[in-house]
Amino acid sequence: MRSFLALLLALPLSAADDARRPEVDRAIARLSPTIVRIEVISEDGSEGRMLRQHAVGSGAIIDAEGRVITNYHVAGRGATFLCRLADREELPATLVGADAMTDVAVIQLDLSRRRAKTPLPVAEFADSDRARAGDTVLSMGCPAGLTQSVTLGIIANDAMVMTRFVGAMNLDGESVGELVRWFGHDAVIFGGNSGGPLVDTQGRIVGINEIGVGSLGGAIPANTAKAVAAELIAHGRVARGWLGLEVQPLLRSFSARDVRGVLVRSVFRDSPGAIAGLRQGDVLTAVAGQAVHADCDEQMSTYHRLVADLRAGREIKVDFTREGTALTATLVPAERPANIAREAELASWGLTVRDQTRLSALRAKRPNQDGVVVDSLRPGGPAAEAKPALLEGDLILSVAGRPVKDIATLRAVSRDLQKAKTEPEAVLVAFVRGTAEMISVVRVGPEVDATIAPRAARPWAGFASQVLTAELAKALGLKGKAGIRVTQVVTGSVAEQASMKVGDLWFKLDGKVIAARRPEDAEVFGALIREYPVGAEVELEGQRDGQPLKLTLKLAERPAPAAELPTLKEPRFGFSAREQGFDDKAARQGEGDLRGLLISKVERSGWADLAGLRGGDLLLSINGRPVPDLNALRTGLEALAKEKPRHVVLQVRRSISGAFLEFEPDWNALEAAK
Repeated sequence: MRSFLALLLALPLSAADDARRPEVDRAIARLSPTIVRIEVISEDGSEGRMLRQHAVGSGAIIDAEGRVITNYHVAGRGATFLCRLADREELPATLVGADAMTDVAVIQLDLSRRRAKTPLPVAEFADSDRARAGDTVLSMGCPAGLTQSVTLGIIANDAMVMTRFVGAMNLDGESVGELVRWFGHDAVIFGGNSGGPLVDTQGRIVGINEIGVGSLGGAIPANTAKAVAAELIAHGRVARGWLGLEVQPLLRSFSARDVRGVLVRSVFRDSPGAIAGLRQGDVLTAVAGQAVHADCDEQMSTYHRLVADLRAGREIKVDFTREGTALTATLVPAERPANIAREAELASWGLTVRDQTRLSALRAKRPNQDGVVVDSLRPGGPAAEAKPALLEGDLILSVAGRPVKDIATLRAVSRDLQKAKTEPEAVLVAFVRGTAEMISVVRVGPEVDATIAPRAARPWAGFASQVLTAELAKALGLKGKAGIRVTQVVTGSVAEQASMKVGDLWFKLDGKVIAARRPEDAEVFGALIREYPVGAEVELEGQRDGQPLKLTLKLAERPAPAAELPTLKEPRFGFSAREQGFDDKAARQGEGDLRGLLISKVERSGWADLAGLRGGDLLLSINGRPVPDLNALRTGLEALAKEKPRHVVLQVRRSISGAFLEFEPDWNALEAAK
C-alpha cells in the first residue's frame, strides 16, 4: 500500500488529470446543458431613490417547468431577468422566491417564449451529506457574464463556517452563516459564478457556489439548497421557528465546570423565550428533546438549524441550567421575523423608506411596529429640504394629522394629499428621532419643472473672438494695437451675413477703440456691444490679410444660453432633456436638420443610465415616436405610462454616430414609487 501511494504521488500531474478525464467529461456533458447565465437588473435604495444596476450571475435548471436555482445575492433584489440557456436561446424570467438566510433564490423561465420544443434539460441534486473533504468537484457557470466555463478542484472543507475573525456574511440584515456550513473548495470561481452549481463527478449538483474566502470557494450544500428551493416554489418564502433568544458559544471558563450547552446572551421582550421566563446567562442544554452544545463558532449553526426547523405554534420543552440548577421551560415558538424590511421609494417625498419588523421595532425600543423608517434621502428633495430636515433612521408616525402605520398607509395619505394638485403641498409630519418626538413641514408632491424668468433682450454680433494681446499684436506686425481677433463665425448669424471671416481683426467699434490688450480683457468687446439695443447698426473697423476693412452689422437678439432653455425632467426613467439652443445646432452643422432634444442630465443608476443614455446625447425618438420638442416628449412619455410596453427604445445621436438604446422598466415598481 505504501509503495503504491508513493508511486501515485510521483506521477506527473498531467497523468493524474488524464486518469480522471473520462469522469470529468461525463460530468460536464450531463450538467452543462442545464447551466443558465442570468442577467439581472437589481434595485437598492440609496440617496432617496431605488438605484438600479446591471449584474450577471449563474444558475441551473432544476425542473421541467423551467425553474432555475441561483443565489439570493444574484436574484433576490432583481426587477427584471434575462436568461441565456446553454443552447444560446434567451428567455425572460420572474422571481419565484428568495431566502436571504441561506442565499438561495429561484426564478421562473418564461417558457411561452421558448422556440425549441424539446424538453428542458434538468439538473439532478446529489445527497450532499455524503460529500467529504477530498472529493473531486467542478465549478460550472458563466463568470464575468461570459459563456459557460468549468474549473476543477476538490472539497477542502465539508463544514466551512465564517468565524468572528473572518466576519459575517449579511444579506438584507440576515446572517447567512447562522444556518449554512459551506463546502470549501478550490475549483476556482470568479465574479458571475455566483449561483452556479458545484458538481460531483457523476454530474450532479453537490452545492451552489456563493462566496470566495481567499483562494477557497464556498458552496451551499445541495441538501440545504434543495430544501429551501422546494419551500420557495411551494410558498414563495421559507417559514422558520423563533424563540426570541440570542445565543453564543460557551465561554472558556465553563469548560472547567464540565458544562455543556449554549449561552443565552439576550432575550427579546415579549418573545416566546421571555414569556417562558428564560433570562440572559441561562445555558440551554436541550431544545425539543435534542441536546445542544457549542463551545466555538463552528458549532453554532447546528443550534440555529434546530431552532429554524421548529414549527411555529407547536409547544416544545427547553432544558437549561441557571446558576448550576437544571430547569425545564415550556415554549411556543413563533415564526421568525425578518431583521429588517425591504425598502421602497416615495418619489414625491424624495425618500426610500422601510416598514418596521418585529425585531427592528424591538431594537428601536418601540412599543409596536407602527411607523415608517427613513432609509435614505435624495439630496435637495422635499424631505431633505424640510425645516428641520428628516434624517436616516427617523420614524415617521403621522402626516397631516393622520397616523402612519406602514408604507401602504403613507402612500395612501400621500396620494390623498396630492389629488388634483399641480404643485407640492406643505404638510405637517410627526416623527421620532432617537427618543425625541419631533415635527416638521415637508412639501410633498410632484416636482415642478423650473421655469425661466423672462429676460431682457440682449444684443448679439454673431461671432466669437479672442483678445489681440500685446504678444499677438507684435507677432502680427501690429505692435501697440489693441482689439480682438475673430475665432468663429456662427452659421446663419448677422456676422456671416455681413461676410465676416475667421481671422479678421477689429480695432474699433463705431470709432471707439476696443481696448483689449490682456487675456483678462476678454469681456471688453461684449461690454461694448451690450450698450446697444437689439436691431442697432454698428460699424467695425479693422483689417483682413493686412488690408484695412470696415463692416456694418445689424445686431441681433442673443440666443438663449443652455442654462435658460426649457427643460423637462423625467423622474421615472431618470433623465432630463432640453430644447436645442443656437449653439447646439451650430455645433452640429453639417449633420443635417436633426430635430430632437438634448439630454442635459442622466440620473445615476436609473433606467436610462442602465440603457446607456449619456448627457449630451440628442434624443430623436422614444419607441418610434419622434420627440422634436418638449411637448412631443411629454406626450410620448404619457403614452408610455398608459401602454406600459415591455421594452422602451431610445433613438439617439451621439457625436457623429447614432445608437438605439433599450431597457425593460419595472412598471409596477414605477407606479408604486409615485
